[in-house]
Amino acid sequence: MQPVKNIFLIDDDKLFVFLIRKTISLTGIPTNVEDFSDGMSALEYFKNNAGQPELLPDIVFLDLRMPIMDGWEFLDAYADIEPKLTRKNKLYVFSSSISPHDIERAKGIGLVTDFIVKPILKEQFAEILQS
Repeated sequence: MQPVKNIFLIDDDKLFVFLIRKTISLTGIPTNVEDFSDGMSALEYFKNNAGQPELLPDIVFLDLRMPIMDGWEFLDAYADIEPKLTRKNKLYVFSSSISPHDIERAKGIGLVTDFIVKPILKEQFAEILQS
């Protein structure tokens, strides 16, 4: 099992991003965390760095509700560029939505590893980072 080196948080909620960064640090697993406040800026990063595996994430945590480009739009666009990425990653949808429709829709997308309802516990993060 390879250690998780890079994590991307795609979420516009600055407080949530702060708390997630803190939670990740509390796991004791050394990682680099990059955050993006909308799907468009994250997508541009992926496009610009598709051929540089050291700059790509091992894990992506994606919120569904964001300005500019929401999580659903990001997933549609990401599906087009994902085959060009030189590092494959696990992508988790993070949402405060408990809608069965959102959960089933996300889990029905092949690129999505799992759907996680906010908030997330330190133990859940540790499990994800170690799997």
